[in-house]
Parts: sequence; C-alpha cells; structure tokens
Amino acid sequence: MSDRVVTRFAPSPTGFLHIGGARTALFNWLYARRHGGKMLLRIEDTDRERSTEAAVTAIIEGLDWLGLSADEPWVSQFERAARHREVAEEMVRRGGAYYCYASQAELEEMREKAKAEKRPPRYDGRWRDRDPSEAPEGVKPVIRLRAPLDGETLVADRVQGDVRFPNKDLDDLVLLRSDGTPTYMLAVVVDDHDMDVTHVIRGDDHLTNAARQTLIYEAMGWDVPVMAHIPLIHGADGAKLSKRHGALGVEAYRAMGYLPQGLRNYLARLGWSHGDDEIMSIEQMISWFDIDDVNRGASRFDFAKLEAVNGHWMRAASDDELTDALMVEREHLPNGGILKRRDDETVRRMLLEAMPGLKERAKTLVELTDSAAYLFADRPLPLEEKAEAILAGGGREIIAGLLPALSDVGEWTAAQLETVVRDYAEARDIKLGKAAQPLRAALTGRSTSPGVFDVLAVLGRDEALARLKDQSA
Repeated sequence: MSDRVVTRFAPSPTGFLHIGGARTALFNWLYARRHGGKMLLRIEDTDRERSTEAAVTAIIEGLDWLGLSADEPWVSQFERAARHREVAEEMVRRGGAYYCYASQAELEEMREKAKAEKRPPRYDGRWRDRDPSEAPEGVKPVIRLRAPLDGETLVADRVQGDVRFPNKDLDDLVLLRSDGTPTYMLAVVVDDHDMDVTHVIRGDDHLTNAARQTLIYEAMGWDVPVMAHIPLIHGADGAKLSKRHGALGVEAYRAMGYLPQGLRNYLARLGWSHGDDEIMSIEQMISWFDIDDVNRGASRFDFAKLEAVNGHWMRAASDDELTDALMVEREHLPNGGILKRRDDETVRRMLLEAMPGLKERAKTLVELTDSAAYLFADRPLPLEEKAEAILAGGGREIIAGLLPALSDVGEWTAAQLETVVRDYAEARDIKLGKAAQPLRAALTGRSTSPGVFDVLAVLGRDEALARLKDQSA
C-alpha cells in the first residue's frame, strides 16, 4: 500500500447524486486534500438494468458543481469484470475459494430449513471440500469464498472503533456467479486494491460488508485499507432520511438556489465539527478535517440551518460573484426566466447595481431572483394585494404630488432622490415612510423591496418615472 492517501467515492449510477452521497464524497475529498493525497471516482455500474448514462452524468456534474471533482478520470466497475474473474480464479488456485455446484433447488432447501429452525439463511458449505470431479453434469459452478469457520474478523474502524464479527456469521459468500459475472463484494475489493485505495470512507450501512471484504483481502494476501464508516443522515424528526426530509439529488438543491459553498459548508457540519465553528471556508475545512472526529451517531438534516448557512455565504459574496452566480445558475432555477427578459449585458448591469440592496434579504438564489423581478418587469406592473392597498389608500395622490419634483431632479442618484422625497414629506408634515411606501408599491408592485431610493436609481430616470406615472392619481 502506498504512503500517499488515496480515497475513493464509489456511487451506483441508478439515480442522481443524493445528499448522503454528496457528504460521503465531501469527507473523502477533504481527507485526501488534508493529507496531500487524491480522491478517485469509481462508478459501480455492475447492475446493468438499473445503471444509466444520465445518472453517471448527473453524478459527475453534481460533484463538479460542488467543487469536489475527482483527481483522475472515473473508472467503470463493469468494464473491469475480466479482472474480477481473474482474481476469483486465482483465489481458487490459492485455496482461498472453491467451485460450488449446488443447484437452485438445494439452495432453496437450505433457506427453507434455516427458516424453519428460525436462524439466518446460510450456505452449508457442502462443496467446500468436495472434488470438482464429483460435480453433476451440466451445472455451471459459482466460486465461493472459503471463509474461516471459527474465530472472529476485526474491523478496526476509524469512526466506529473496533468492531468484531464472529466468523460463523460470515458464510462462504459467492464471489463469481455461474454466468461468470462478479458479485459486488469481490468487485469492490479488487477495484480498491488495484486503484491503490488506502482509506475507505463510506456509510455505516456497509459495516457488515467491511467484515466480508476483509476476508477477501486476507484470502489474496492483500493489505486491508483503513476503514471509516460514517453514520447515515436522518431527518429532523430522527427518522431515516426520505424525500420529504430532503433526501433529494444535489441537482434539486441547485434548483432550490443554494450556493455550492453553502451546501458544502452545511454538509461538512453533518456529523463532523470543529469546535463551535458553524461557518467554514473550504480552506478551513481542509486544514481542520479529520475522519477520527466524525460522530458515531446519525446526524439530522435541518433545512432551516442549511438556509442560515447559505444566507451567510450569499451575504459574504461580493456583488460581482453573486451576479455571476445568478447569470450561470438561472438555467437551473425555477424562476430563472425572470433573468432572461432583457439582453444579458443589461441584465448583468442592472443586477450588479441592485445587488447591495437585494442580497441582504435573500437566503437562496431563488429568493434573490424573485426579489430582482421588479427590475425586469414589463409595464404596467402587476400589483400584489398589499401594494394595491397602499396605492388605493392615498398612495396614488402622494405619487402625483411627488412626480413634478422627481421629474426635475438633475442628478438621478439615490442620495439626490432621497433629498427630494424627504423635503416633500417634511413640507407636508408626514413621515418619510409614508411617502416612500407608495413609491415602493408603484416601482416594484410589492410592499417590500430593497431601499426605495436604490430602486429608483437602479431603474433609471425614464423607467422609474414611467412606472410612477402609471400609478399616479
């Protein structure tokens, strides 16, 4: 085994990159980066009926978007079947595996007997020591592991601690099916060995697999990688994560308007922590992350916390960065069409001008796009109920009174426009907000928006005055 850390992320391409898989990839990526190593990507596509090219593409795009790209081109497990077969046959030669000619009827009989005796089904080892010359004609054999019958197998796990499995519970599992295709257990071990994987970091639903896979490593005389089985993610109610909790693909979070750095930060905190630090840059995560610090207990997915973390990263981003993010991500947002109502140059310019006021309130890019909608709306603006009520309750008269002074403004800046509105309010002995609210309703069609003077400035003289005239009494 090499001294350099090599981790791997090995999803099955039967769907998108789900959120639990994304966290596993993140932990593998961080650990490799922390130790100057590399993370590899292996697509475990041996289930040909359920594996799809679309899912492979989605997994790779999801990792790329999260900033967790693998360090080498991805490896297809299916394409390595000949190598898996070669190892199984070598194990037979070494005495660590054997040909089993038990028929389906015999195997069914073993299962029924175990059921009747209320014990787990186990292969009874009937071909363990028989000579293949006794094989019935026309039966294609499987290759089974010759597992030890007594003692125990130790998995020295970096997260779960030492876990011991009685060997009597680890039966002679099938390594190669009768049609010559490898089983998952064999393929994983051969691939991890051939890819020089030093650390296997994966979900704790694989812990029993780790014991069986350890026996395969030992049968081949190979070094067993360091194992680290991380707990699964649960919903906020403590139940196993389901779609209603947020067990969605990464592309769904992208469509919900989360930033990659926000989602990455939140996922890092699911089951791992560094003191009380909630907000972490990718550089901090790399320097702090250690697999030994991952909790043994399941973590709980909480959308409110994800939103809070994402909101922080949105406010921390520069106006340029957020504008660029919107221009790129609009293709993935359900309301992204809002940002296509003008030519790209105009959209980018207006977003950039409005961004200081827009980003303070929004926790996602979807919210940010929604609050920017007024910039690109066509006249006459549709009015929300509250905005209509403001205008109907004396607001249109205030706009009519303000229009001459606003039309005469020389320098169309937020500061100059505020002075005009403030003078108007003082002259009529009304609060500034009483004058500003109708302006906001007429300019945006809403009762809430960024600062109204910023809105006037960003819309520009002609558009702003035209919208106000549409709503004047």
